[in-house]
Amino acid sequence: MSKLTYQRILLKLSGEALTGNQSSGIDPKIVNQIAQEVKSTHDLGVQVAIVVGGGNIFRGVQSSAALGMDRAAADYVGMLATVMNSLVLQGVLESLNVNTRVQSAIGMQAIAEPYIRRRAIRHLEKGRVVIFAAGTGNPFFTTDTTAALRAAEIDANVLLMAKHGVDGVYDSDPKKNSNAKRFNHLTYNEVLSKELKAIDAAAVALAQESSIPIIVFDFSAKGIIKQIVQGEKIGTLIGERLVTQKH
Repeated sequence: MSKLTYQRILLKLSGEALTGNQSSGIDPKIVNQIAQEVKSTHDLGVQVAIVVGGGNIFRGVQSSAALGMDRAAADYVGMLATVMNSLVLQGVLESLNVNTRVQSAIGMQAIAEPYIRRRAIRHLEKGRVVIFAAGTGNPFFTTDTTAALRAAEIDANVLLMAKHGVDGVYDSDPKKNSNAKRFNHLTYNEVLSKELKAIDAAAVALAQESSIPIIVFDFSAKGIIKQIVQGEKIGTLIGERLVTQKH
């Protein structure tokens, strides 16, 4: 444990990351890859909590507009999508002998524990992976914001924002602009003032308030989470200049 830069992490996975090369749904190969990465990090003695999005199944904002639904109702459907993804990830992790608990912000006693902060921390201390499902339990909040909130509540050392095919924060969309510049480091205020869209602004503000560094990275490289928790500089680090590295 003494060799670890980060001993308790909150990993944020987008729902889209679970689709692989599919247009929607869950790619078993990708989920197994994610589970293997989590297991290898967990095996180091790192306490791992996870928030997974639901965009591979249903996206509240886009779907509400397309379907003519009320935004709040659409967001609740999106929260249910995160529960589905969380249960799938739990099942694959437990097939790898990683004890995992799903805690839902919306009561679903038959399939998940209710979200209770102290219980979540106790699970982590006992070496269990904890997956936080159903967002904050409220509409109008993104899963990025959920990740920052849960990271603050469990006193995580770092918030890891896993991206699919993008290796950090850029000054413009690197998929559309081949000259886009990647930042190695940004302060919270720089992310907010530059209106960089890689992370929800509310999530950045929450992380700033709790002084939790954020690392934005490409999840596709094998062993990358292990490298990050062991102190390697990967992706874009967001945090104040004097407190970004906890070596």
